[in-house]
Amino acid sequence: MRLAGLLAAPLLWLGLVYIAALAALLITALWTVDSFTGQISQTWTLDNIVTVLTGSLYQTVTGRTVGVALLVTVIDVLVALPIAFFMAKVAGPRLQRVLVIAVLMPLWASYLVKAYAWRSVLSQGGIFDWLVSPFGGESPGYGLPATVITLSYLWLPYVILPIYAGLERVPDSLLEASGDLGAKTGRTLVSIVLPMLWPAIIAGSIFSFSLSLGDYITVNIVGGANQLLGNLVFANVGAANNLPLAAAIALIPIAIMFVYLTAARRTGALSNL
Repeated sequence: MRLAGLLAAPLLWLGLVYIAALAALLITALWTVDSFTGQISQTWTLDNIVTVLTGSLYQTVTGRTVGVALLVTVIDVLVALPIAFFMAKVAGPRLQRVLVIAVLMPLWASYLVKAYAWRSVLSQGGIFDWLVSPFGGESPGYGLPATVITLSYLWLPYVILPIYAGLERVPDSLLEASGDLGAKTGRTLVSIVLPMLWPAIIAGSIFSFSLSLGDYITVNIVGGANQLLGNLVFANVGAANNLPLAAAIALIPIAIMFVYLTAARRTGALSNL
């Protein structure tokens, strides 16, 4: 009874905020907008879902969104692994605390401040241009490369922390035993560390992939004329005033994340988190 009393309120809140909201989203996607009045007509139809699944625009934007999310995830994992390894296995206790604070500090700043800071860095004549111009390079400007760079920066702490926590659970004695048996650093990392670290990598990738999949603000700031799924949802909720179509578009990243989590679960990684 005590456990039920403790869990009742958060479970009720979870049901109302997430499950009921997803149900409302699905129901809204099955409605239409009256072409004369512009009001939502509660007429049941699959037209919006069919339009989203068959329209070339939505297929192109979906492919672009998934590609950006995957690229951001790969970049963040590759950058996070050496940082997390140094924090967990090389740095002393005092330096370790300093590095954890350094990783967390960007989370204290506003999302918009960080996105606009990268807009300034990547703009023509900005800091990036100033750094690479002596070597004959130039800033990528606004577009998909700028979007990937900015998103990779924004979500990097969410990838570093799970991997760091996973590395802390890897016993130092295993690394020492591997070295004593003649394994070099690369073989130790591949054969000992990586299999034990896989659940933490999956956890970090879920954060970066899902957050990139639903982002639309960064694309508006540094993406130039490019659009992702979040931008289409925002446009249909706002200027187009077509909430049913926006709801149908929003079902795409939800379905993609469902597939992603199912695949992650089948690897056995989620059960070991």
